[in-house]
Amino acid sequence: MTPVEPLVSIIMPAYNVDRYVRRAVESIQNQTLRNFELLVVDDGSTDQTGRILDSLADRDYRITVYHNENGGAPAARNYALDRARGTYVHFMDADDWIEPRMLEDMVSLAGRSMLELVITGFYIDTYYGSNGEHTTEVKSRPDGLYPTQQEFRAAAWQMFDQNLLYTPWNKLYVRERIERLGIRFRPTFMDDFPFVLDYIRDVERVGNIEHAYYHFIRERAESETARWRPDLYEKREEEHGWMLDLYRHWGLDGDAACMEMIQRRYIERLIGCIENVCNPACELPHAEKIAQIEAMITSDRAQLAVATAHPRSRMMKTMLVPIKTQNARLAYREGKLISYVKRRNTWMFATLKAKR
Repeated sequence: MTPVEPLVSIIMPAYNVDRYVRRAVESIQNQTLRNFELLVVDDGSTDQTGRILDSLADRDYRITVYHNENGGAPAARNYALDRARGTYVHFMDADDWIEPRMLEDMVSLAGRSMLELVITGFYIDTYYGSNGEHTTEVKSRPDGLYPTQQEFRAAAWQMFDQNLLYTPWNKLYVRERIERLGIRFRPTFMDDFPFVLDYIRDVERVGNIEHAYYHFIRERAESETARWRPDLYEKREEEHGWMLDLYRHWGLDGDAACMEMIQRRYIERLIGCIENVCNPACELPHAEKIAQIEAMITSDRAQLAVATAHPRSRMMKTMLVPIKTQNARLAYREGKLISYVKRRNTWMFATLKAKR
């Protein structure tokens, strides 16, 4: 018999992930916390994803599968959110997996300290070989409790610096708060980041667990991060605006450590935009590529960022030289090199990126 009120609602969009989705669901079934509901939205899959999900749901009353027309991950998550019944909400991607104590440890901390948000560490597992070879990078911060807005906001830059505040899936949310604020995923680039920003904007009583439980998998060639995006630069500019707005709202736009983090973050992503233009799939003529890169690196934002940021490695300091000198052709050559490594040697690219 289905529990009247599950403690946690786990929300999972799924699209053409028949190679991965069974592992994802089984990692939830293996949780030490048993009182949950798993709401999976099959987002118009054309492979065996739907059939696998139905077979799993047939044997576990805690799993509910919805088969919808393809509408994208934001619409899928929102559809499930509208139907969630748990006290808490956790999001998960269908090609990832979680370790057995994740839900229990998050719920325990949230209950003991009456928290509105729990954040945990996570793994980035980047697969590069045919025999399961992969690199593993851990993102985490030491255990901490932030019982007031002021304490959380003062510490947030360090969590942003470890990539802990961008994604929805290393967190436990209070569903009543989501509904009270009317927060939903937006149909935009990086739809999960605006959701998190909306939730943390005025959040109180936050806890952080250093232990990493969530395994974020980088493997599939068709991943969003592996393709050329003609609008990537514009979307990154928008994203940077979100960060600046958040810190203005927090009254920390004059804080040196916070602003250094934001500007370093911007310049790292700007290098990614340059690499994107240098992707072989980019349809622009060579002269237009150079012109776009020149516009990027000579902008006021880019020059402010490169003057403010303090790179953490010698490699990153070297990579910023074309931006500091506003040398578009040198930046283009650098972008070509990054693009080549990214496509031809996943292990090296992941290793260098982790050490930047």
